[in-house]
Amino acid sequence: MASREHPTPHPDWNFSARFRDFPWEYRRAVIKDCIGKTRAYLTATATWQASGKKRGKPGIPAPRNHPTLYKGTCSLTLAGVDLRASFVRLRVYTGRDWQWVNYPTRYNRYFEQRRTEAAWQALSPKLVLTKRGAAIHFPQTKTIEAKKVVERKRDPDLVTVAVDLNVKNLAVITVRQHDRIIESHFLTDHGLDQHRYRHMKRVAKKQWQSGKAVAGEGSNQQIWRHVRRMNEDAAHQVSHQIAQVCVRYPGCILLFERLRKIKPKGGSRSRRMNRRQANQLRGKINQYAKDKAYQHGIVTVEVNPWGTSQHCSRCGARGERFSLLAGKRVKWKGGKLFWCPICHYCANADHNGSANVHHSFFAEFCWQPKHKHKPAFVRLHRPARLEAEWEKGGEGNPDDPPQARSADAHTRKVVGLVLVQRGHVPAHMLSRTRASSDTVLECGGNAGTGGRIQGGTNAGCLGLFRKSGYS
Repeated sequence: MASREHPTPHPDWNFSARFRDFPWEYRRAVIKDCIGKTRAYLTATATWQASGKKRGKPGIPAPRNHPTLYKGTCSLTLAGVDLRASFVRLRVYTGRDWQWVNYPTRYNRYFEQRRTEAAWQALSPKLVLTKRGAAIHFPQTKTIEAKKVVERKRDPDLVTVAVDLNVKNLAVITVRQHDRIIESHFLTDHGLDQHRYRHMKRVAKKQWQSGKAVAGEGSNQQIWRHVRRMNEDAAHQVSHQIAQVCVRYPGCILLFERLRKIKPKGGSRSRRMNRRQANQLRGKINQYAKDKAYQHGIVTVEVNPWGTSQHCSRCGARGERFSLLAGKRVKWKGGKLFWCPICHYCANADHNGSANVHHSFFAEFCWQPKHKHKPAFVRLHRPARLEAEWEKGGEGNPDDPPQARSADAHTRKVVGLVLVQRGHVPAHMLSRTRASSDTVLECGGNAGTGGRIQGGTNAGCLGLFRKSGYS
């Protein structure tokens, strides 16, 4: 744009010539958007360079049709007007000049609910342009006060709400207080997985018939839009029910399994595509439930998912999963039921996994932290001496393989290393051979000469000695 410092901009990007009387509000929105994208790109690039990875290089930011509508470019009057027939006024460019144009809006009960609450603060709206239409987003902020998880764990009356995400049962919710489950909920998919699988079969068949798609062109766009809308609707409904359960227990903690990379394996192409969509749906439920619960001051924690579907939620023993097919018990890893061979506890496998999420959060049963044992060192207050004796030909116990007789009289091996203090040899450490030694290893000095090896008071010696030298 032409300015006082740059009166002649590039002719291909001269906004002053193409859009005369360009409003300063739009100019301000474009400048802030460019600054934000540049800072984000530089930060992401610096993080990628510091990681030392070859893959994952951030791409150059591209322009998006999401301008921020500051005061003077947008007007929406809601007081005293029927919300179902309201209009929004936007300042647009008609090709000659900038004019105010009215556009009809749709009623949204969530927007009206937040607008009436005093805790929510409205920000500048954004105009989002898509291929099929346009929408105005009204961002709103709210200050949330929540205690830290470490402080909440000390509360003996703490309530935890665990959610186990699956395919058929989209979410199994269990509420625990005072070491027992007080409430459970099963949220099924109502046939969503099977319905989505039929669409994936159609997509796979059409892709097989048409071959490889042309670069830049999408295939089966209507089916994919339908699948995305189904997943989005199911994610919002399930996350809303999870948040409603959390609202009934103020100050509770919402628990999810920390699932990151789940790759579909085996099966046909349509089944792999369906499993991929199911995994994306679980990620959306997790994200939306976090946002909806945090609005009420409820913090979400992701726990270690190891063994939650394989161990018993009552005794912690490893159990087995099975299903009943034609009245027979068939054991397999994807069974719908769980049975413990130790305490004989039998329950729904998803419910058992949801109950184990609580145990993983409180580090109970097999989820207790395992401390690594550090190797013990011998600390001596005085210098010590390591004595190595040579085995003579014909010595050793023939019944003991480590003490077998030597076949070669010229080869010698160490039969014992004795760590004693200088000037003292315990009676139980005396060898049945002569006490004289051919090699002495001194510990405690600062230099080594000849056949002596010097080291600290905590030094340890391990090796194989031969007649020709040391190795």
